[in-house]
Amino acid sequence: MVFPLFDLSGRRALVTGSSQGIGYALAEGLAAHGAEVILNGRSPDKVEAAVETLRKGGHTAHAAVFDVTDKDSVANGVAAIEADIGPIDILVNNAGMQFRTPLEDFPADKWELLLTTNISSVFYVGQAVARHMIARGKGKIINIASVQSELARPGIAPYTATKGAVKNLTRGMCADWAKYGIQINAIAPGYFKTPLNQALVDSAEFSGWLEKRTPAGRWGNVDELVGSAVFLAGNASSFVNGHTLYVDGGITTCL
Repeated sequence: MVFPLFDLSGRRALVTGSSQGIGYALAEGLAAHGAEVILNGRSPDKVEAAVETLRKGGHTAHAAVFDVTDKDSVANGVAAIEADIGPIDILVNNAGMQFRTPLEDFPADKWELLLTTNISSVFYVGQAVARHMIARGKGKIINIASVQSELARPGIAPYTATKGAVKNLTRGMCADWAKYGIQINAIAPGYFKTPLNQALVDSAEFSGWLEKRTPAGRWGNVDELVGSAVFLAGNASSFVNGHTLYVDGGITTCL
């Protein structure tokens, strides 16, 4: 049974970077609560495979292959979805990447790549989708921030910078677009078991540190992000705007 405040039936959700990991888990979770989902990525084979898996599970899913780091590709991709599939009611800006190395050795090209992938994509896709939402007078945008929007750790300063920017861009989107009936919020995951974090998951030293550092005492599982996404995508969050929701096992509560 789906309670009305969390029922997404009749709504269409675009999730960027959703062929695997957190993006796929969120798309599957939104679909389980009634949404028609559109999976996005740059690899046609990976996106189509993910869509097929959702369809086998009884969900309505579509593929939208375009590069979220290219503004023209985004504009064309969003326009095609609106014209061929239907209006986008929910946007989840999930696409992101990580690169780890000491800041003094951080390559300039990787800095630019992180900026484009983690923050410019949120602006490009958010703006393209919001223009349609503004015309309709409603919509939901969920940006994926990070525990690194609040914390820092050696070797990932540029990633931390981009995720801090996602948090504040979420606030800025709210300031500009809330008056049009759009709710824009962010989810900030802590440390989750994903392909992006696999090297850290496999490190006994890091996992030991994390378990001691996190009040919950463990890594998060990606399905534990679904409830937050459903809340922010549905009617339950109709007066929640510009907020960043930390789903981190309590790690941001402790120094």
